[in-house]
Amino acid sequence: MSRQVVITGLGPVSGAGLGMEPTWQSMLTGASAVQRIDLFDPSGFESQIAAQIRDLKVRDFVPKSYRKATKVMATDIEHAVAGADLAARDAGLATAGTDPDAAKSDDFQPTYPPSRVGCHIGAGLIAAELNELTSALAEAVDNGTFSIHKWGEEGISHLTPLWLLKYLPNMLACHVTIVHNAQGPSNTITCSEASALLSIGESMRVIQRDAADMCFCGGAEDKLNLMGLLRQHMTGRLNTMDNDNPASAVRSFSQSAAGTAIGQGGAIVILESLATFESRAANDESAKAYAELVGFGASQTVNRAKRNLSPDDQGRGIELAINAALRDANVEPGAIDLIVPFGAAVPEYDQAEAAALQRVFGDGLMNIPVAGTKAYVGNCFAGAGGIDFCVAAKALAEQKIPAVINCDDPVEGLSASTAPTRDAELNHVLTYSAGFGGQNAAMVLKRFNR
Repeated sequence: MSRQVVITGLGPVSGAGLGMEPTWQSMLTGASAVQRIDLFDPSGFESQIAAQIRDLKVRDFVPKSYRKATKVMATDIEHAVAGADLAARDAGLATAGTDPDAAKSDDFQPTYPPSRVGCHIGAGLIAAELNELTSALAEAVDNGTFSIHKWGEEGISHLTPLWLLKYLPNMLACHVTIVHNAQGPSNTITCSEASALLSIGESMRVIQRDAADMCFCGGAEDKLNLMGLLRQHMTGRLNTMDNDNPASAVRSFSQSAAGTAIGQGGAIVILESLATFESRAANDESAKAYAELVGFGASQTVNRAKRNLSPDDQGRGIELAINAALRDANVEPGAIDLIVPFGAAVPEYDQAEAAALQRVFGDGLMNIPVAGTKAYVGNCFAGAGGIDFCVAAKALAEQKIPAVINCDDPVEGLSASTAPTRDAELNHVLTYSAGFGGQNAAMVLKRFNR
């Protein structure tokens, strides 16, 4: 695995905005996107806040010839398709999706041959839209009671034959590969909040072993629906105390942390082989790389006493993933200049992370700034690590640490206090995700000098 990998396109899609620039500006100015939910009436729930995506029309992110297919896209799919388009355009790539008119010509030359383009996207459990189900369920009522037999005989026939294609987790990668004609290695990873970074890690390995030259990767998920909100309530991880102060509700690593908020979206990013990137950059002065991806590690937290429904309080699984990423990058802990953490603002998770970081970095931890994203965009679940990854890459490119908000009383031992945006010399950035259920993934990014 000798091929080097660079990050050339960033496509975050969240309540902070569509694309890297609005997302970055939100974090530079300290503007949280967490607000009261207005997609539906949340008054029946204890937590009534979330970071909603606004003004996303998926038809704007696909070729005209593909717009009919948007009818079978759940919002999770829409977010991935939009993120892929934003990332590909940010990287300056010519694909069947970014240049559909030219792609109709026999002379069209995409930046990369389709067989050399991979796609690995993290996804979650996609909830069916209630309005689609209710009309069918109404036909399965027998004497005022739902009948499973009548559902099989009559109710299910009221669903469109393509109904299931809207809700399969692999449909995120499926649509992205079709739109951009990516014919290389492809996969879908469904490992809760670790999904996006695990997917990016798989793309990294695919490029390193020369099975592809470029990959779409990351993750997206939308739990902002009645079923998703209910399920998150049942986990006990949502903030139910700050409905009147949504912008300050998500307080990562704060001693007053009271839970997280749902965020919609995630991010798709573009990874390229350094060699092929440099080849195209030689003929294109506008070609850029945000950072080099040099380390990847993964692990599983084991907490048998609680069946992995809560983290090991020592953070040993997170520690294993971080150490694996550091070894892969061939750097010592002291080389890390910034940490973009998971930081869900759920006290037991934050405490596990803090313990893991203290075990990895020891006395040097207080010298490393910790700047997370959940206070801005909530927890985007399968897409969460993608947004963190984008911020880590952008911070390296801009040599800036974005503002830290909602942490006036940080937990002991972390440099995570509320702070404005500041310039910094950044050479290596660590980011990691700790998924509900125990999966962990970590990445080390390195400053790219061209």
